[in-house]
Amino acid sequence: MVLIGVWNVIGRYLGKLLERNLTSNGFIESQWYIFDVIFLMGAAYTLKHNGHVRVDVLYSNWNKKRRALANLLGTLLFLIPFSIMVILFSWKAILASWQIWELSPDPGGLPRAPIKSMIIVGFVLLIVQGISEAIKNFAILTNQLGSQEAEDDPSL
Repeated sequence: MVLIGVWNVIGRYLGKLLERNLTSNGFIESQWYIFDVIFLMGAAYTLKHNGHVRVDVLYSNWNKKRRALANLLGTLLFLIPFSIMVILFSWKAILASWQIWELSPDPGGLPRAPIKSMIIVGFVLLIVQGISEAIKNFAILTNQLGSQEAEDDPSL
């Protein structure tokens, strides 16, 4: 993504000097698409590695069971329902994009259907990782996760 961005900048200015077009809308959009993929695929990865922002003023002082309860409730009441809603509300637009093979309105732009599909893929992965986190936190609450496993996991 960074290399494409650098090329877009260099190509724009170098192209002016050479009086040739060295970049295109396709390159610019591919940079956006790569960012979208990183963001959408990275959400589940970030959840797995406990990288999402929390209100650490309270959370960091809680014991493992209280953190597990907060994580479990947050996953079941917010993360999973929100992810399901995003999938449900975006489904029709994504399907319509595939049916008409929606293209960028910009000259030389890229198809929109594949990148729009990443919304569903990203949120499905987030739901799957949320279920994994819910199971882990439920195991902590019910003392089914050994103390060594709980200590080895930095998210607990």
